[in-house]
Amino acid sequence: QVRLVESGGGLVQAGGSLRLSCAASGSNFRLDFMGWYRQAPGKQRELVATITSGLSTNYADSVKGRFTISRENFGNTVYLQMNSLKPEDTAVYYCNAILLAKNYWGQGTQVTVSS
Repeated sequence: QVRLVESGGGLVQAGGSLRLSCAASGSNFRLDFMGWYRQAPGKQRELVATITSGLSTNYADSVKGRFTISRENFGNTVYLQMNSLKPEDTAVYYCNAILLAKNYWGQGTQVTVSS
């Protein structure tokens, strides 16, 4: 059973930065995919960014050029550096991991961007 624990959320003014971390435990294998999703009030959960075990990345158009996803080379920790934050980035951010075709989710961390 893979367990994901997020940290790093908080309140920031527009234009500011935050760095989210997600540490995975319970797996002896390198996770195939790790990523971040977010869900704003009244909206569906949406993809923010993903990174593969080979370090290939994918970003939502809304965050390209502002957010950077990275992961430890030999571990199962993933980071999301968020710069130039906008009020519309306000959401609960969830860490996601895939191992052997099974999805795992963290409990979420709140990011609030004030205008």
